[in-house]
Amino acid sequence: MAQDTPGIQTSGMADALIGIERDDDGVAIVRLARPEKRNALSIALRDQMSDRLDALAADETVRCVVVTGEGAVFSAGFDLEEFTQPDLAEHLWASSDRWHRTLLEYPLPLVAAVNGPAHGGGFDLAVMCDLRVAADSAVFSHPEHRFSDVVYGPLHELVGGAAARDLVLTGRPVGAIEAQAIGLVTAVVTADELLGAARTVAAEIATAPRDIVLRMKRKILRRARIEPGATLDL
Repeated sequence: MAQDTPGIQTSGMADALIGIERDDDGVAIVRLARPEKRNALSIALRDQMSDRLDALAADETVRCVVVTGEGAVFSAGFDLEEFTQPDLAEHLWASSDRWHRTLLEYPLPLVAAVNGPAHGGGFDLAVMCDLRVAADSAVFSHPEHRFSDVVYGPLHELVGGAAARDLVLTGRPVGAIEAQAIGLVTAVVTADELLGAARTVAAEIATAPRDIVLRMKRKILRRARIEPGATLDL
């Protein structure tokens, strides 16, 4: 039975932007809980997510984490309204660096349950997870290619240089079926089946002892050339 992580707020609380559920099989679910803003990645949401992920990584009972969104959208990307507020600039970039680094260096396997459109930073979030299961309504794109560069390295590792260059340079949308065909996602299911399918994948990962899971994740990060504390220019 799912339960709240001790000391961690859940999406049922008014000021919580990240919901947490835990199962008895070593799987935790991290849910973006800002559906009224299409789960836009605000400073507060990123900071809460980084805090929650750090807490789960330190929990000896957790062996795999599922990341998903509440509502019909996985994430529309960074909250662009915050970029228009100069007083937020310092915190905005510090929060962004910490969030990216938390995900890229995460010591446990991350499974993205992509419940709908994943644009901009939402696309990056999915790519920074180790595995992706997508609802048939999922769409991936980088519309911010018109004004910003994007996280390229992890996408290149997943789909290869030709596809990665196409996606980041043109920003064109990719639906769930094409995403599966190019290796971006491992399975496409209906929205109703999504969380169950992602839980099944995560539960299989979590059958391994935690020390083996941690060692395998370290191998994955080394092969991906993701070094702790290194530049985020990926």
